[in-house]
Amino acid sequence: MFYSKKLKKFSNIRHCFFSRRGGYSKGLYESLNCGRGSKDNKKHVVKNLVYISKKISVKKKNLILMHQTHSNKVIEIKENNLGKKIFSDAIITNLKNIALGVVTADCVPVLLYDKTNNTIGCIHAGWKGSLSGIIFNTINKIKKFSSDNQIYASVGPCIGKQSYEVDLKFFRRFLINSRSNKKYFTIKNKYKRLFNLRKFVTDKLRNEGVKVDQVNRNTFTDENNFFSYRRSSKLKHSDYGRCISVIRMI
Repeated sequence: MFYSKKLKKFSNIRHCFFSRRGGYSKGLYESLNCGRGSKDNKKHVVKNLVYISKKISVKKKNLILMHQTHSNKVIEIKENNLGKKIFSDAIITNLKNIALGVVTADCVPVLLYDKTNNTIGCIHAGWKGSLSGIIFNTINKIKKFSSDNQIYASVGPCIGKQSYEVDLKFFRRFLINSRSNKKYFTIKNKYKRLFNLRKFVTDKLRNEGVKVDQVNRNTFTDENNFFSYRRSSKLKHSDYGRCISVIRMI
C-alpha cells in the first residue's frame, strides 16, 4: 500500500494506492486484482473489493468504481446515482462515507481533494483521456462548486518514462495537438520515442492551479507490487490484473 504525503496530512479523508498484494486472486491475477473487466474469477474480484472496502472503512456498496473507457467524461456521484453503473474516467463527490476508486495497469491514477469545499475525486489518466481533456474537465467540474478552492492531487504509480516506448505515429499525434508536447518525449532510436506520461499528467494538473505530489513508482518494472498491461503484453499473457486507488471523506 502506498500513500501521498500531502493527502495523509488531512484528517478528514482517507486514501490509498493499493499494490497487487494481499488479495485472493490466483495465477496471472495474483493477488489483489480489482479489475471487474478482467477474465479473473469474479468471486475472487468481489472478495478483493470487499477487502478494499474494509481497509478504507466503507460498505462495499459505497465503494464506487467506474466503467473506464479512456474518455474525457467526468461524473459527479450524488445520492440519486449511487448504485448505478458509472461510465466515465473520472468521478467526484462531496458525499461523506463514499469511497471513490480507479483501477489501473500502467495508466495514471490521480486522487484529488479540494480542501476548501470538501470535495474528493479520482481520475483514470491514460494517454487518450489526458490528451482529450480528462484532467481539465475534472478540475473544471470541481471548480464549478465554487471559484474559491484549494485542490490537492496525488499522481500515483504508473508506467515510467524509460518503460514507455511509443512509435512515431503516437509521437506525431501529440505534436498535432500541441508542438509544446515535444518535451514529454525523448528519442530512443530512429523509429521509437520514450513518453513521460507522469510528467504530462502532472503538468496538466499544475496548469489548472492544482498542488501536486507524486507516488513515483513504475508499474512496468515493479512486478512484485503492480500489474502492468504493457508487461503482460510483452510476456504474451492472455490477460492482466488491475490495481486500485481509493479516496474517501470521513
